[in-house]
Amino acid sequence: MSNHATILSSRVRLARNYEDLPFDVADHPDLAAACISRTTNAMKLSGADEGFELLRLSDMSANQRLALCESHLISKDLLLRPDTAAVMLNTEESISVMMNEEDHLRIQAIVPGDDLQTAADRCFRVEDALSRQVNFAFDHQLGYLTACPTNTGTGMRASLLIHLPMLTIGKQMGNVGQIVAKVGLTIRGVYGEGAEALGCLYQVSNQVTLGRTEQELISAVTAVGHQLTDMELSLREKSMGAHRLVLEDPIWRAWGILCNARIMELPEFFKHWSAVRLGAAIGMLQLKTDTLDQMLEQVQDAHLQDFAESRLTGRDLAAARASRIRSMLAAE
Repeated sequence: MSNHATILSSRVRLARNYEDLPFDVADHPDLAAACISRTTNAMKLSGADEGFELLRLSDMSANQRLALCESHLISKDLLLRPDTAAVMLNTEESISVMMNEEDHLRIQAIVPGDDLQTAADRCFRVEDALSRQVNFAFDHQLGYLTACPTNTGTGMRASLLIHLPMLTIGKQMGNVGQIVAKVGLTIRGVYGEGAEALGCLYQVSNQVTLGRTEQELISAVTAVGHQLTDMELSLREKSMGAHRLVLEDPIWRAWGILCNARIMELPEFFKHWSAVRLGAAIGMLQLKTDTLDQMLEQVQDAHLQDFAESRLTGRDLAAARASRIRSMLAAE
């Protein structure tokens, strides 16, 4: 089993601010508009705008905005400022430049699997193109200046999205948190907080950016990601040998429910999804993990409503989710 059996994606985000604008431009429409105009013009002048589209949240429906958030292309915080927020998104939907969130710019890249370096390279290509046209707030001692002091320095947050079902079931996440904290990193649930993170999905990332280079941060997060992967895979191998029936039973039960359920609430989906993905990763189920990873966003509320081309709530939404799950699994 490879790292891809546990690491779903790698994400790098850079926080940048213009040196002549106050941090809180999102609360000032004129300044927010200036930030958007300056960013789009700089992208165009540098030639980096090719393949990018400007999306103003004020021109989008609430469901369209939520779909971007479900896909992790924009943050939840950006949704709080729809009147002044915008994002530049590339055609492949792998790079986004958020404008007027906590900082003036949040440049972000997401790539599948264990590849923080590629994500970082893509971010820095955009940042380099912009910096040739504009001036960012920078201090020679502190580094890049940001609205939140914890981002000051490199302004970079590197993170891995990791599936850790055996460590979660074995109640090892408390120990994991201590291991991660010792090296200046943090771990949290992506679809829920703490040890009971929904889907046994966790995000490992650097906690501060001051005093460490970008390469040091990438290396630290990658190293911890590999350590957690080794711990998880070790537990999987032990269970497949000594406790195979105990491991098999919840996997096959979850498979049966996902393939046949007619109503599926989101929390229940995450529980069964985690078991089925574990089964696929260890070869117990003849199913691609990529399909299951795509399912994570496709069965969330906004994506379901886009797919159905109608507004869904309550029981109708749960029924649409169950139907979408069945069709995606049947396609395999």
